[in-house]
Amino acid sequence: MKRNNKAHMIGEFALFAGPAVFCFVAVVIIPFLYGLYLTLTTWDGLSPTKDFVGLANYINVFKDTDFWSSLGKTILYVAISTVLVNVVGFALALLVTGKMHGKNFFRAGFFTPNLIGGIILGYIWQFVFNRVMTNFGFMSKSMLSSYGTAFAALVIVTIWQYSGYMMLIYIAGLTGVSEDLREAAKIDGCTDSQCTRFIVLPLMRSSFTICLFLTITRCFMVYDVNLSLTEGGPGGSTVLAAMFVYNKAFSSKQYGLGQTEAVILFIVAAIIAVSQAAYNSKREVEA
Repeated sequence: MKRNNKAHMIGEFALFAGPAVFCFVAVVIIPFLYGLYLTLTTWDGLSPTKDFVGLANYINVFKDTDFWSSLGKTILYVAISTVLVNVVGFALALLVTGKMHGKNFFRAGFFTPNLIGGIILGYIWQFVFNRVMTNFGFMSKSMLSSYGTAFAALVIVTIWQYSGYMMLIYIAGLTGVSEDLREAAKIDGCTDSQCTRFIVLPLMRSSFTICLFLTITRCFMVYDVNLSLTEGGPGGSTVLAAMFVYNKAFSSKQYGLGQTEAVILFIVAAIIAVSQAAYNSKREVEA
């Protein structure tokens, strides 16, 4: 009887979860393991032969100052974008859950930029920075013409793209906070700002954990906006890590080396994203 029940459970698992597990293994696990193998070769992406070189690629990557420079710029970009995206997203969530007319219209409007592809988004904002702002006298020259302003332009587009998506998660968190707690706090003399700080924010740690994790991982892997908005310019000064890895693998035909850089980028992003998630989850339990 127990064997029949066990076989029945295995059959149900294979029926319902089997296709998803198969797709995950085929699309994620196997390519990832194959990518790790390629880091140990000098494959150029085209040759039928893959010469095994052991850890030579990892040694070369640690000597590549250009890669570490792009990774440093990426970490700076991630740090600034993550803070601003979530601040703007939370502010928008507070705005559209407050007492205002046309809430659904504004929610849809703020979320719409997230539906636009990164390539199209970059070209739209490239037109804005190069033509609209300069022609209307907002600036004497395009923001994309120097490193500092081009980097700022990347951050601005990132905020515009992702803040609406994070807004929806924060809206879910805000609506999950009991109105009874807010009313009780106001009866005890709390102002709206104090209620938000001491009641709402502690109860929304799970929302902050999710939003920070999503923002960090997305910003670390940004490529499409980087390509269409700045193309890494001016003078290669805004080449972020994902673009650097792509150029190394496909433009320079050093696929093994590029794959090694991709693995290191993945490790750095995973450590930062998982560390903040673990830290916030622990604080969430304490709250």
